[in-house]
Amino acid sequence: MRSVSYVLIVTVAALFLLNSTGCTTDPYTGEQKVSKAAIGGLVGALGGAAVGAAVSKDKRKGALIGAGVGGLTGAGVGYYMDRQEAKLREKLQGTGVSVTRQGDNLILNMPGNITFKTDSADINAGFYDVLNSVGLVLKEFDKTLIDVYGHTDSVGSDAYNQTLSERRAASVGQYLISQGIDGRRVITQGFGETRPIASNDTEAGRSQNRRVELQLTPLTQ
Repeated sequence: MRSVSYVLIVTVAALFLLNSTGCTTDPYTGEQKVSKAAIGGLVGALGGAAVGAAVSKDKRKGALIGAGVGGLTGAGVGYYMDRQEAKLREKLQGTGVSVTRQGDNLILNMPGNITFKTDSADINAGFYDVLNSVGLVLKEFDKTLIDVYGHTDSVGSDAYNQTLSERRAASVGQYLISQGIDGRRVITQGFGETRPIASNDTEAGRSQNRRVELQLTPLTQ
């Protein structure tokens, strides 16, 4: 019942947001426009209702807001993520890391062939510059929660792959924290071989499944 009520509340709020704040003013250009802020607010509220419910219970939210970071509200959520997305796309162009928008969340997909050596959780030396660029953006946008997910292909035992995925996620998370990211914003988790995005029957598919993902979620009130 609680989850149904949440979805209904979010639906009403999102429709109100779209009607009342569809036009926003870009503070840099003064231009009036209908941005992703309004559209994303609606899509993110509806499509991400389950995610929103989970985030609302997350202890990170209370810790950060309690520390004075402050959460985002209304159309400001979408506009904030618009700017963060644009900066990440600029910084990550040509690096092999993809940026995907899902409502008001961003997913950074870091393929295993550029992040780690085979069977290792040590970050490739050549990948530090990429993580440094990500870290700079995440430090600027400090109202973002960061979930680091590790994934493997199906080669090897389930238990080994689970442990390897956890170690790789932890390596990325710890490195970001070492670059000045507030550790209260970061959670790492390994999924082993349980969430493939391609077939494990081919080398090309296995290569896609070996990856680390960063899910970036706005900190909301």
